[in-house]
Amino acid sequence: MVATTARPGPLVGEGMHKYTALIALALRLGDLFALVGAASLAYGYRFGHFDLPVAYQSTVARAVLLALLVFGSSSIYRSWRGMSLSLETTRIAALWFAVFALGVAYIVLFKLQGGATSRLWWGVWFAATFAGSIAMRIVLRGAAAWVRAQGLDLRTAVVVGAGNDANRIVHTFGNNRWAGIDIRGWFDTPSDRSQLQDVPHLGSVGGLAAYVERHQINQVWIALPMSAQEQINDILDALDHSTADIKFVPDLFGLQLLNHSVDQVAGLPVINLRASPLDGNARLLKAAEDRLLAALILVLIAPLLATIALMVKLGSPGPVLFRQKRHGLDGKIIEVWKFRTMRVHAEEDGKVTQATRNDPRITPIGRVLRRSSADELPQFFNVLQGTMSIVGPRPHALAHNHQYKDEVENYMQRHRVKPGITGWAQVNGLRGETDTVAKMAARVEYDLYYMQNWSLWFDLRIIVMTVFKGIGGKNAY
Repeated sequence: MVATTARPGPLVGEGMHKYTALIALALRLGDLFALVGAASLAYGYRFGHFDLPVAYQSTVARAVLLALLVFGSSSIYRSWRGMSLSLETTRIAALWFAVFALGVAYIVLFKLQGGATSRLWWGVWFAATFAGSIAMRIVLRGAAAWVRAQGLDLRTAVVVGAGNDANRIVHTFGNNRWAGIDIRGWFDTPSDRSQLQDVPHLGSVGGLAAYVERHQINQVWIALPMSAQEQINDILDALDHSTADIKFVPDLFGLQLLNHSVDQVAGLPVINLRASPLDGNARLLKAAEDRLLAALILVLIAPLLATIALMVKLGSPGPVLFRQKRHGLDGKIIEVWKFRTMRVHAEEDGKVTQATRNDPRITPIGRVLRRSSADELPQFFNVLQGTMSIVGPRPHALAHNHQYKDEVENYMQRHRVKPGITGWAQVNGLRGETDTVAKMAARVEYDLYYMQNWSLWFDLRIIVMTVFKGIGGKNAY
Protein backbone atom coordinates (compact mmCIF):
# COMPACT_ATOMS: atom_id res chain seq x y z
CA MET A 1 0.00 0.00 0.00
CA VAL A 2 1.23 3.49 -0.78
CA ALA A 3 -0.20 6.49 1.03
CA THR A 4 0.45 10.02 -0.23
CA THR A 5 0.67 12.92 2.16
CA ALA A 6 -1.71 15.80 1.66
CA ARG A 7 0.75 18.21 0.09
CA PRO A 8 0.65 20.33 -3.05
CA GLY A 9 1.50 18.64 -6.35
CA PRO A 10 4.75 19.47 -8.11
CA LEU A 11 5.09 22.56 -10.26
CA VAL A 12 5.98 20.54 -13.32
CA GLY A 13 7.21 22.10 -16.55
CA GLU A 14 5.11 23.13 -19.50
CA GLY A 15 6.27 20.06 -21.43
CA MET A 16 4.76 17.69 -18.86
CA HIS A 17 1.43 19.54 -18.86
CA LYS A 18 1.42 19.65 -22.65
CA TYR A 19 2.00 15.94 -23.22
CA THR A 20 -0.45 14.89 -20.48
CA ALA A 21 -3.15 17.19 -21.86
CA LEU A 22 -2.57 16.02 -25.43
CA ILE A 23 -2.84 12.36 -24.45
CA ALA A 24 -6.05 12.98 -22.47
CA LEU A 25 -7.59 14.88 -25.40
CA ALA A 26 -6.53 12.18 -27.87
CA LEU A 27 -8.12 9.49 -25.67
CA ARG A 28 -11.43 11.36 -25.37
CA LEU A 29 -11.71 12.04 -29.09
CA GLY A 30 -10.41 8.57 -29.98
CA ASP A 31 -13.06 6.80 -27.90
CA LEU A 32 -15.86 8.75 -29.59
CA PHE A 33 -14.31 8.14 -33.00
CA ALA A 34 -14.06 4.40 -32.20
CA LEU A 35 -17.74 4.34 -31.17
CA VAL A 36 -19.06 6.09 -34.26
CA GLY A 37 -16.61 4.47 -36.68
CA ALA A 38 -17.30 0.98 -35.33
CA ALA A 39 -21.06 1.54 -35.76
CA SER A 40 -20.56 2.33 -39.45
CA LEU A 41 -18.15 -0.58 -39.99
CA ALA A 42 -20.52 -2.98 -38.23
CA TYR A 43 -23.41 -1.82 -40.42
CA GLY A 44 -21.31 -2.33 -43.55
CA TYR A 45 -20.35 -5.80 -42.34
CA ARG A 46 -23.99 -6.71 -41.67
CA PHE A 47 -25.72 -5.13 -44.67
CA GLY A 48 -22.98 -4.56 -47.25
CA HIS A 49 -23.23 -0.74 -47.38
CA PHE A 50 -22.69 2.20 -45.03
CA ASP A 51 -25.91 4.20 -45.47
CA LEU A 52 -27.28 3.97 -41.91
CA PRO A 53 -31.09 4.41 -41.59
CA VAL A 54 -32.55 6.92 -39.13
CA ALA A 55 -33.16 4.28 -36.44
CA TYR A 56 -29.48 3.32 -36.49
CA GLN A 57 -28.32 6.94 -36.55
CA SER A 58 -30.49 7.71 -33.50
CA THR A 59 -29.10 4.69 -31.66
CA VAL A 60 -25.52 5.81 -32.36
CA ALA A 61 -26.29 9.38 -31.26
CA ARG A 62 -27.72 8.13 -27.95
CA ALA A 63 -24.63 5.95 -27.49
CA VAL A 64 -22.39 8.99 -27.95
CA LEU A 65 -24.31 10.87 -25.24
CA LEU A 66 -24.17 7.86 -22.92
CA ALA A 67 -20.43 7.47 -23.57
CA LEU A 68 -19.85 11.12 -22.67
CA LEU A 69 -21.81 10.58 -19.44
CA VAL A 70 -20.30 7.22 -18.42
CA PHE A 71 -16.69 7.91 -19.42
CA GLY A 72 -16.85 11.48 -18.14
CA SER A 73 -17.96 10.34 -14.67
CA SER A 74 -15.09 7.83 -14.46
CA SER A 75 -11.38 8.41 -13.81
CA ILE A 76 -10.28 6.70 -17.03
CA TYR A 77 -8.93 9.92 -18.57
CA ARG A 78 -6.77 10.82 -15.63
CA SER A 79 -3.06 10.12 -15.95
CA TRP A 80 -2.58 6.35 -16.38
CA ARG A 81 1.10 6.68 -15.45
CA GLY A 82 1.81 3.52 -13.45
CA MET A 83 -1.37 1.69 -14.58
CA SER A 84 -0.85 -1.60 -16.40
CA LEU A 85 -2.43 -2.12 -19.83
CA SER A 86 -4.35 -5.15 -18.52
CA LEU A 87 -5.95 -3.07 -15.77
CA GLU A 88 -6.83 -0.28 -18.21
CA THR A 89 -8.27 -2.87 -20.63
CA THR A 90 -10.51 -4.22 -17.88
CA ARG A 91 -11.78 -0.76 -17.02
CA ILE A 92 -12.41 0.10 -20.67
CA ALA A 93 -14.35 -3.15 -21.14
CA ALA A 94 -16.52 -2.37 -18.12
CA LEU A 95 -17.18 1.20 -19.31
CA TRP A 96 -18.19 0.14 -22.83
CA PHE A 97 -20.35 -2.62 -21.39
CA ALA A 98 -22.12 -0.01 -19.25
CA VAL A 99 -22.64 2.27 -22.26
CA PHE A 100 -24.12 -0.49 -24.44
CA ALA A 101 -26.17 -1.98 -21.58
CA LEU A 102 -27.70 1.43 -20.86
CA GLY A 103 -28.39 1.89 -24.58
CA VAL A 104 -30.23 -1.42 -24.78
CA ALA A 105 -32.13 -0.74 -21.55
CA TYR A 106 -33.23 2.68 -22.85
CA ILE A 107 -34.62 1.15 -26.05
CA VAL A 108 -36.41 -1.65 -24.16
CA LEU A 109 -37.91 0.58 -21.47
CA PHE A 110 -39.21 3.22 -23.89
CA LYS A 111 -40.05 0.77 -26.71
CA LEU A 112 -38.18 2.82 -29.27
CA GLN A 113 -37.72 2.08 -32.95
CA GLY A 114 -34.12 1.11 -32.21
CA GLY A 115 -35.48 -2.14 -30.86
CA ALA A 116 -35.78 -3.31 -34.48
CA THR A 117 -32.05 -2.90 -35.13
CA SER A 118 -29.96 -5.95 -35.96
CA ARG A 119 -28.64 -7.96 -33.01
CA LEU A 120 -25.61 -8.96 -35.08
CA TRP A 121 -24.93 -5.27 -35.71
CA TRP A 122 -25.03 -4.61 -31.96
CA GLY A 123 -22.57 -7.42 -31.26
CA VAL A 124 -20.10 -6.41 -33.97
CA TRP A 125 -20.48 -2.75 -32.98
CA PHE A 126 -19.58 -3.49 -29.34
CA ALA A 127 -16.62 -5.70 -30.24
CA ALA A 128 -15.24 -3.22 -32.80
CA THR A 129 -15.64 -0.28 -30.42
CA PHE A 130 -13.80 -2.08 -27.63
CA ALA A 131 -11.05 -3.23 -30.01
CA GLY A 132 -10.67 0.29 -31.40
CA SER A 133 -10.35 1.82 -27.93
CA ILE A 134 -7.69 -0.67 -26.88
CA ALA A 135 -5.75 -0.36 -30.15
CA MET A 136 -5.70 3.41 -29.74
CA ARG A 137 -4.35 3.09 -26.19
CA ILE A 138 -1.63 0.69 -27.29
CA VAL A 139 -0.52 3.20 -29.92
CA LEU A 140 -0.60 6.09 -27.43
CA ARG A 141 1.34 4.08 -24.86
CA GLY A 142 3.97 3.39 -27.50
CA ALA A 143 4.11 7.08 -28.34
CA ALA A 144 4.36 8.03 -24.67
CA ALA A 145 7.15 5.48 -24.17
CA TRP A 146 9.03 7.01 -27.11
CA VAL A 147 8.54 10.50 -25.67
CA ARG A 148 9.88 9.37 -22.29
CA ALA A 149 12.83 7.67 -23.99
CA GLN A 150 13.74 11.13 -25.27
CA GLY A 151 13.84 12.37 -21.68
CA LEU A 152 10.46 14.15 -21.85
CA ASP A 153 7.35 13.83 -19.66
CA LEU A 154 9.26 12.13 -16.84
CA ARG A 155 8.73 12.50 -13.09
CA THR A 156 12.02 12.63 -11.19
CA ALA A 157 12.16 11.00 -7.77
CA VAL A 158 14.52 10.23 -4.90
CA VAL A 159 14.24 7.58 -2.19
CA VAL A 160 14.91 7.99 1.52
CA GLY A 161 16.05 4.78 3.21
CA ALA A 162 17.76 1.57 2.17
CA GLY A 163 15.59 -1.25 3.51
CA ASN A 164 13.44 -3.81 1.71
CA ASP A 165 10.76 -1.25 0.89
CA ALA A 166 13.32 1.10 -0.69
CA ASN A 167 14.63 -1.78 -2.81
CA ARG A 168 11.06 -2.58 -3.86
CA ILE A 169 10.51 1.02 -5.03
CA VAL A 170 13.73 1.11 -7.05
CA HIS A 171 13.18 -2.29 -8.68
CA THR A 172 9.51 -1.60 -9.46
CA PHE A 173 10.19 1.62 -11.36
CA GLY A 174 13.36 0.24 -12.89
CA ASN A 175 11.42 -2.69 -14.37
CA ASN A 176 8.45 -0.56 -15.43
CA ARG A 177 9.93 2.29 -17.47
CA TRP A 178 6.50 2.99 -18.98
CA ALA A 179 5.48 4.46 -15.62
CA GLY A 180 7.74 7.45 -16.35
CA ILE A 181 9.28 7.62 -12.84
CA ASP A 182 13.04 8.30 -12.96
CA ILE A 183 14.74 7.41 -9.64
CA ARG A 184 17.76 9.74 -9.40
CA GLY A 185 19.20 8.17 -6.26
CA TRP A 186 18.77 7.59 -2.52
CA PHE A 187 19.55 9.28 0.78
CA ASP A 188 20.61 7.36 3.89
CA THR A 189 19.43 7.86 7.47
CA PRO A 190 21.32 7.14 10.72
CA SER A 191 19.35 3.89 11.15
CA ASP A 192 20.27 2.43 7.73
CA ARG A 193 22.51 -0.63 7.86
CA SER A 194 22.53 -1.49 4.15
CA GLN A 195 23.08 0.09 0.74
CA LEU A 196 20.98 0.44 -2.42
CA GLN A 197 23.14 -0.89 -5.24
CA ASP A 198 21.16 0.01 -8.37
CA VAL A 199 20.94 3.80 -7.99
CA PRO A 200 23.46 6.45 -6.89
CA HIS A 201 23.95 7.31 -3.23
CA LEU A 202 23.22 11.03 -2.94
CA GLY A 203 24.32 11.52 0.66
CA SER A 204 22.72 11.70 4.06
CA VAL A 205 19.14 12.81 4.66
CA GLY A 206 20.40 16.17 5.90
CA GLY A 207 21.12 17.17 2.29
CA LEU A 208 17.74 16.02 0.95
CA ALA A 209 15.93 19.40 0.92
CA ALA A 210 18.77 21.21 -0.84
CA TYR A 211 19.05 18.47 -3.50
CA VAL A 212 15.28 18.44 -4.14
CA GLU A 213 15.24 22.23 -4.60
CA ARG A 214 18.40 22.39 -6.69
CA HIS A 215 17.37 19.62 -9.10
CA GLN A 216 13.60 20.36 -9.06
CA ILE A 217 12.74 16.81 -7.98
CA ASN A 218 9.05 15.96 -8.42
CA GLN A 219 8.65 13.14 -5.89
CA VAL A 220 10.24 12.05 -2.61
CA TRP A 221 9.60 8.43 -1.60
CA ILE A 222 10.12 7.78 2.12
CA ALA A 223 10.81 4.10 2.83
CA LEU A 224 11.33 4.07 6.59
CA PRO A 225 9.73 1.92 9.33
CA MET A 226 6.66 3.41 11.03
CA SER A 227 8.65 3.51 14.27
CA ALA A 228 10.88 6.22 12.72
CA GLN A 229 8.23 8.88 13.36
CA GLU A 230 10.73 11.49 14.54
CA GLN A 231 12.88 11.08 11.42
CA ILE A 232 9.82 11.29 9.16
CA ASN A 233 8.73 14.51 10.90
CA ASP A 234 12.21 15.97 10.41
CA ILE A 235 12.03 15.13 6.67
CA LEU A 236 8.61 16.78 6.33
CA ASP A 237 9.85 19.87 8.16
CA ALA A 238 12.93 20.08 5.93
CA LEU A 239 10.73 19.86 2.82
CA ASP A 240 8.16 22.30 4.16
CA HIS A 241 8.85 24.81 1.36
CA SER A 242 9.12 22.21 -1.40
CA THR A 243 6.31 21.55 -3.88
CA ALA A 244 7.45 17.95 -4.49
CA ASP A 245 5.01 15.12 -3.88
CA ILE A 246 6.00 13.27 -0.70
CA LYS A 247 5.03 9.60 -0.64
CA PHE A 248 5.36 7.29 2.34
CA VAL A 249 5.54 3.52 1.95
CA PRO A 250 4.67 2.18 5.44
CA ASP A 251 5.84 -1.27 6.44
CA LEU A 252 2.38 -2.89 6.22
CA PHE A 253 3.03 -5.56 3.59
CA GLY A 254 2.93 -8.39 6.10
CA LEU A 255 -0.55 -7.47 7.36
CA GLN A 256 -3.90 -8.65 5.98
CA LEU A 257 -5.49 -5.30 5.17
CA LEU A 258 -9.04 -4.58 4.04
CA ASN A 259 -9.98 -1.30 2.37
CA HIS A 260 -6.90 0.38 3.85
CA SER A 261 -6.90 4.14 3.42
CA VAL A 262 -6.02 7.43 5.06
CA ASP A 263 -8.88 9.25 6.76
CA GLN A 264 -9.77 11.82 9.39
CA VAL A 265 -12.13 11.22 12.31
CA ALA A 266 -13.10 14.32 14.30
CA GLY A 267 -9.94 15.97 13.01
CA LEU A 268 -7.68 13.06 13.99
CA PRO A 269 -5.48 11.58 11.22
CA VAL A 270 -6.24 7.86 10.93
CA ILE A 271 -4.90 5.03 8.77
CA ASN A 272 -7.69 2.51 8.21
CA LEU A 273 -6.19 -0.98 8.35
CA ARG A 274 -9.51 -2.79 8.09
CA ALA A 275 -12.84 -1.18 7.22
CA SER A 276 -15.93 -1.78 5.14
CA PRO A 277 -15.19 -1.08 1.45
CA LEU A 278 -18.79 0.03 0.85
CA ASP A 279 -19.57 3.08 2.93
CA GLY A 280 -21.28 6.34 2.03
CA ASN A 281 -21.56 6.98 -1.70
CA ALA A 282 -20.13 3.57 -2.59
CA ARG A 283 -22.93 1.83 -0.67
CA LEU A 284 -25.59 3.91 -2.44
CA LEU A 285 -23.97 3.32 -5.84
CA LYS A 286 -23.85 -0.44 -5.38
CA ALA A 287 -27.44 -0.51 -4.08
CA ALA A 288 -28.63 1.38 -7.18
CA GLU A 289 -26.61 -0.94 -9.43
CA ASP A 290 -28.12 -4.02 -7.77
CA ARG A 291 -31.75 -2.86 -7.87
CA LEU A 292 -31.67 -1.58 -11.46
CA LEU A 293 -29.88 -4.61 -12.92
CA ALA A 294 -31.92 -7.11 -10.89
CA ALA A 295 -35.22 -5.54 -12.00
CA LEU A 296 -34.13 -5.51 -15.64
CA ILE A 297 -32.85 -9.09 -15.52
CA LEU A 298 -36.01 -10.40 -13.82
CA VAL A 299 -38.17 -8.82 -16.54
CA LEU A 300 -36.05 -10.47 -19.22
CA ILE A 301 -35.91 -13.95 -17.62
CA ALA A 302 -39.50 -14.13 -16.31
CA PRO A 303 -40.55 -16.75 -18.93
CA LEU A 304 -37.47 -18.84 -18.08
CA LEU A 305 -38.25 -18.68 -14.35
CA ALA A 306 -41.81 -19.89 -14.96
CA THR A 307 -40.61 -22.77 -17.15
CA ILE A 308 -38.00 -23.91 -14.60
CA ALA A 309 -40.53 -23.69 -11.76
CA LEU A 310 -42.92 -25.97 -13.67
CA MET A 311 -40.16 -28.50 -14.44
CA VAL A 312 -39.04 -28.59 -10.79
CA LYS A 313 -42.63 -29.13 -9.61
CA LEU A 314 -43.24 -31.94 -12.10
CA GLY A 315 -39.81 -33.52 -11.54
CA SER A 316 -40.26 -34.61 -7.90
CA PRO A 317 -42.59 -34.00 -4.94
CA GLY A 318 -41.85 -30.95 -2.85
CA PRO A 319 -41.69 -27.15 -3.02
CA VAL A 320 -40.34 -25.29 -6.04
CA LEU A 321 -38.01 -23.09 -4.01
CA PHE A 322 -35.38 -24.17 -1.52
CA ARG A 323 -34.87 -21.68 1.30
CA GLN A 324 -31.76 -21.79 3.44
CA LYS A 325 -30.55 -19.51 6.21
CA ARG A 326 -27.16 -17.91 5.54
CA HIS A 327 -25.07 -15.14 7.01
CA GLY A 328 -25.50 -11.80 5.25
CA LEU A 329 -24.10 -8.30 5.74
CA ASP A 330 -22.43 -7.88 9.16
CA GLY A 331 -23.10 -11.56 9.90
CA LYS A 332 -26.90 -11.13 10.17
CA ILE A 333 -29.03 -14.17 9.31
CA ILE A 334 -30.81 -13.95 5.94
CA GLU A 335 -32.92 -16.40 3.91
CA VAL A 336 -31.49 -17.25 0.49
CA TRP A 337 -33.73 -18.62 -2.29
CA LYS A 338 -32.83 -21.20 -4.91
CA PHE A 339 -34.74 -23.56 -7.15
CA ARG A 340 -34.93 -26.93 -5.39
CA THR A 341 -32.50 -29.35 -7.04
CA MET A 342 -32.65 -32.26 -4.56
CA ARG A 343 -35.29 -34.66 -3.42
CA VAL A 344 -36.81 -33.65 -0.11
CA HIS A 345 -34.73 -35.22 2.67
CA ALA A 346 -33.87 -34.62 6.32
CA GLU A 347 -30.47 -33.51 7.66
CA GLU A 348 -29.10 -34.03 11.15
CA ASP A 349 -29.40 -30.95 13.36
CA GLY A 350 -26.53 -28.54 12.70
CA LYS A 351 -25.17 -30.59 9.80
CA VAL A 352 -25.11 -29.56 6.14
CA THR A 353 -23.94 -32.20 3.67
CA GLN A 354 -22.51 -30.57 0.54
CA ALA A 355 -23.50 -31.92 -2.84
CA THR A 356 -20.93 -34.29 -4.33
CA ARG A 357 -20.37 -35.78 -7.76
CA ASN A 358 -23.14 -38.30 -8.62
CA ASP A 359 -25.01 -37.33 -5.44
CA PRO A 360 -28.15 -39.55 -5.36
CA ARG A 361 -30.19 -36.79 -3.72
CA ILE A 362 -30.03 -34.57 -6.85
CA THR A 363 -32.97 -34.84 -9.24
CA PRO A 364 -32.42 -35.09 -13.03
CA ILE A 365 -33.66 -31.54 -13.61
CA GLY A 366 -31.71 -30.45 -10.55
CA ARG A 367 -28.49 -31.74 -12.06
CA VAL A 368 -29.06 -29.60 -15.16
CA LEU A 369 -29.91 -26.55 -13.05
CA ARG A 370 -26.80 -26.94 -10.89
CA ARG A 371 -24.53 -27.48 -13.89
CA SER A 372 -25.81 -24.28 -15.52
CA SER A 373 -26.16 -22.31 -12.24
CA ALA A 374 -29.80 -21.68 -13.19
CA ASP A 375 -30.84 -22.82 -9.71
CA GLU A 376 -29.44 -19.51 -8.42
CA LEU A 377 -31.78 -17.33 -10.51
CA PRO A 378 -34.40 -16.77 -7.74
CA GLN A 379 -31.69 -14.92 -5.81
CA PHE A 380 -32.38 -11.89 -8.00
CA PHE A 381 -35.47 -11.53 -5.78
CA ASN A 382 -33.11 -11.54 -2.79
CA VAL A 383 -31.24 -8.68 -4.50
CA LEU A 384 -34.47 -6.68 -4.92
CA GLN A 385 -35.25 -7.46 -1.28
CA GLY A 386 -31.90 -5.92 -0.30
CA THR A 387 -30.41 -8.94 1.46
CA MET A 388 -28.01 -9.84 -1.37
CA SER A 389 -26.02 -8.21 -4.17
CA ILE A 390 -25.56 -9.43 -7.73
CA VAL A 391 -21.78 -9.52 -7.14
CA GLY A 392 -20.17 -10.41 -3.83
CA PRO A 393 -18.81 -13.33 -1.80
CA ARG A 394 -21.08 -16.36 -2.15
CA PRO A 395 -23.11 -17.04 1.02
CA HIS A 396 -22.12 -20.26 2.76
CA ALA A 397 -24.29 -22.45 4.98
CA LEU A 398 -24.31 -21.47 8.67
CA ALA A 399 -22.66 -24.75 9.63
CA HIS A 400 -19.80 -24.10 7.20
CA ASN A 401 -19.24 -20.64 8.65
CA HIS A 402 -19.00 -22.05 12.15
CA GLN A 403 -16.55 -24.68 10.91
CA TYR A 404 -14.24 -22.56 8.76
CA LYS A 405 -14.11 -19.33 10.79
CA ASP A 406 -11.54 -20.98 13.09
CA GLU A 407 -9.70 -22.82 10.29
CA VAL A 408 -9.34 -20.15 7.58
CA GLU A 409 -7.66 -16.84 8.37
CA ASN A 410 -9.90 -13.77 7.95
CA TYR A 411 -12.82 -16.01 6.96
CA MET A 412 -15.52 -13.88 8.60
CA GLN A 413 -14.26 -10.68 6.94
CA ARG A 414 -16.31 -11.81 3.92
CA HIS A 415 -19.40 -10.59 5.77
CA ARG A 416 -18.39 -6.93 5.62
CA VAL A 417 -20.34 -6.76 2.33
CA LYS A 418 -23.57 -8.33 1.14
CA PRO A 419 -23.26 -11.86 -0.28
CA GLY A 420 -23.60 -12.14 -4.05
CA ILE A 421 -25.15 -14.34 -6.71
CA THR A 422 -21.76 -14.45 -8.41
CA GLY A 423 -18.31 -13.39 -7.30
CA TRP A 424 -14.64 -13.02 -8.17
CA ALA A 425 -13.91 -16.49 -6.78
CA GLN A 426 -16.65 -18.12 -8.87
CA VAL A 427 -15.57 -16.63 -12.22
CA ASN A 428 -12.03 -17.82 -11.46
CA GLY A 429 -13.18 -21.44 -11.16
CA LEU A 430 -13.62 -21.62 -7.37
CA ARG A 431 -17.18 -22.85 -7.16
CA GLY A 432 -18.87 -26.06 -6.14
CA GLU A 433 -17.81 -28.36 -3.31
CA THR A 434 -15.25 -27.08 -0.79
CA ASP A 435 -14.26 -30.41 0.77
CA THR A 436 -10.86 -29.22 2.04
CA VAL A 437 -9.63 -26.26 4.07
CA ALA A 438 -7.27 -25.35 1.21
CA LYS A 439 -10.17 -24.98 -1.24
CA MET A 440 -12.08 -22.77 1.16
CA ALA A 441 -8.97 -20.69 1.90
CA ALA A 442 -8.47 -20.10 -1.84
CA ARG A 443 -12.08 -18.96 -2.21
CA VAL A 444 -11.73 -16.59 0.76
CA GLU A 445 -8.53 -15.15 -0.73
CA TYR A 446 -10.40 -14.21 -3.92
CA ASP A 447 -13.32 -12.81 -1.91
CA LEU A 448 -10.99 -10.56 0.09
CA TYR A 449 -9.29 -9.38 -3.11
CA TYR A 450 -12.70 -8.38 -4.48
CA MET A 451 -13.51 -6.46 -1.31
CA GLN A 452 -10.15 -4.70 -1.28
CA ASN A 453 -10.49 -3.63 -4.93
CA TRP A 454 -14.24 -3.03 -5.24
CA SER A 455 -15.53 -0.62 -7.87
CA LEU A 456 -18.60 -0.41 -10.06
CA TRP A 457 -16.47 -1.36 -13.06
CA PHE A 458 -15.06 -4.41 -11.22
CA ASP A 459 -18.66 -5.53 -10.61
CA LEU A 460 -19.52 -5.13 -14.29
CA ARG A 461 -16.39 -7.06 -15.27
CA ILE A 462 -17.42 -9.97 -13.03
CA ILE A 463 -20.96 -9.93 -14.46
CA VAL A 464 -19.58 -10.09 -18.01
CA MET A 465 -17.20 -12.92 -17.01
CA THR A 466 -20.10 -14.78 -15.40
CA VAL A 467 -22.09 -14.62 -18.63
CA PHE A 468 -19.22 -15.89 -20.77
CA LYS A 469 -17.32 -18.26 -18.47
CA GLY A 470 -18.92 -18.41 -15.05
CA ILE A 471 -21.94 -20.54 -16.01
CA GLY A 472 -21.47 -24.20 -15.23
CA GLY A 473 -18.06 -25.73 -14.68
CA LYS A 474 -16.45 -29.00 -13.74
CA ASN A 475 -16.96 -28.33 -10.01
CA ALA A 476 -20.70 -27.63 -10.31
CA TYR A 477 -22.72 -30.63 -9.21
